[in-house]
Amino acid sequence: MKDFKSYTPENNENNEPPKSEEMNNTVELAKKVSQAMNGKSQGQLLGTIIAEAEKGKRNGTLTNADLDNFYNTLAPLVDGFKRKKLKEVINRLKSI
Repeated sequence: MKDFKSYTPENNENNEPPKSEEMNNTVELAKKVSQAMNGKSQGQLLGTIIAEAEKGKRNGTLTNADLDNFYNTLAPLVDGFKRKKLKEVINRLKSI
């Protein structure tokens, strides 16, 4: 990495930046999640995230790429145990 503009995450298989459409979906999902977080416990938060994601997967507005972007956005913000749990949830949602 020579500068911030040329950075791509190592787990990006194609070394392509996310498409703006994918980023918009991820941002919208993050907004919904952050609104849902106000005053809720960890269990309630996880339930809300899963319910919203399941709804999006079933109606076709949430793709596996969106889920990957969501994970890649949140994973650096949580510790190892929570990161592992988040990955498990993402994998479960991808199978819907």
